[in-house]
Amino acid sequence: MSGPPAPTRVIALVLAAGHSRRFGTDKRRARLDDGRPLLAATLGLAMRCFEEVWVVLRQSEQPAELGIDPDCTVVQAPGDAIGLGTSLGAGARALIEAQVNATAVAVMLGDMPWIQPATCQALKERASPERIVRPRHAGQPGHPVLFGCDFWPDMARLRGDRGARDVLSAHAAACRYIDVDDPGILLDIDVPADLDC
Repeated sequence: MSGPPAPTRVIALVLAAGHSRRFGTDKRRARLDDGRPLLAATLGLAMRCFEEVWVVLRQSEQPAELGIDPDCTVVQAPGDAIGLGTSLGAGARALIEAQVNATAVAVMLGDMPWIQPATCQALKERASPERIVRPRHAGQPGHPVLFGCDFWPDMARLRGDRGARDVLSAHAAACRYIDVDDPGILLDIDVPADLDC
């Protein structure tokens, strides 16, 4: 007689290696209304919602200078002028090389601190190795996006600034959408005015 299914384990992968060119300064250090630095707020959300948090930074950056919790695993992206795809590829390769035992990875952007924990929980409940799970609000897909471990090798090959679009289009049949009442899945910070959300 078999027991209950093993609980899924989902790791957060926070992409935070960008250069904030539209913002004008390093937006990862920008302060929210409550005084927290933007990246620290996003990582705090990830740590509340997921069993383990990995964060991709630029090459040679010091995590302590960005206020990154020492419990986060840091991945240094290759090179300096990198795109979202390169960051994602570096993170996926690091997960594979570390032989991480997880059902899925939740890809989060370092400038999205307003996602509701309930959204993350709903995504986790639908995670599986062969599934990509995306939240959707008012008909628009957002973040985080959960990629089952079956897709990590494809993610590890990503380069440039297209993010995961190629993986999503190649595996459209594996995508599942969850409709959520959470505008935070769409709210990222590109310019200083966005901090007033």
